Amino acid sequence: MNYTVELTRFKVKAGKSAVVDEWMKFLNSHMEETLLTLENEKMYVETIFRETLDGQEYLYWYSVQGVGGRAVEDSDFEIDKKHLEYWAECIDDEAGFKDLDTQVVMIQKPLIETMEQLDAR
Repeated sequence: MNYTVELTRFKVKAGKSAVVDEWMKFLNSHMEETLLTLENEKMYVETIFRETLDGQEYLYWYSVQGVGGRAVEDSDFEIDKKHLEYWAECIDDEAGFKDLDTQVVMIQKPLIETMEQLDAR
């Protein structure tokens, strides 16, 4: 089984906190549609965290993803297109991003077996 576990930090553009509120509300209120997009991405788990550190706001993406998934940028789902619009408005791409270093991955065997079954589809 091949999968990637990531936690990545992205800097939010100054003055965009209210738009981030709207973005997170949008994703939460459209969860059924959002979950449908994960299959094409081979995304088993995706979680967004938010933090303000020393006055700077960040969003963190935690994910467990299989190999060979489709990139969100290549998605035909309207929900993904809206998600990318929010991303462009809120995420400071000039600041880059920070992948945190994975130290230990603990996934129970039944979950790994389920991920393998999903990959086989």
